Amino acid sequence: MYVMEFSNSQAAELLRSRGIGITSQRVAVARALFSQRAHLSAEDVFQLVNRDGQHVSKGMLAREGVIREVIADPDRVFYDPNTEPHHHFYDTKTGQLTDIPAQDIRLSSLPSLPQGAELEGVDVIIRLRSA
Repeated sequence: MYVMEFSNSQAAELLRSRGIGITSQRVAVARALFSQRAHLSAEDVFQLVNRDGQHVSKGMLAREGVIREVIADPDRVFYDPNTEPHHHFYDTKTGQLTDIPAQDIRLSSLPSLPQGAELEGVDVIIRLRSA
C-alpha cells in the first residue's frame, strides 16, 4: 500500500473544491483515503480515522464525488480515491482490488435504458481468485 503525506490543508482544499463543507470529520476521512492511495474498505477507513479519535461518515464523500464507492461483493465496499473512469479486478481470495484502465475494457453495446432513465456510468468488476 502506497502511503504519502496528505495534510489537513490539502484535504480541506480538496473538499472545498468539490463544494463540500469543511468539518474535522470530513477532513479526517479525506486524509485517510488520499494518504493511502489505495482501495480501502469501510473497515480500513474506520480503523485509520478512529485511531485519531474521530468518528465520521464516508457515504457523504462518495455522494459528492470526492471518492468512488466500489461494491466488489455483497459484503465488501471499497472507497477509491481515483474518481477518473476506470474498472477493477477483485481477488475473491485475498480481497484485493486493483485498477484496470478504462481503455482496457471495450463494450460493444449496452441494452436500451428504461424510459425516463439516463446513463450515469458503467463499472466493470472482474472477479478472480489468486492461484
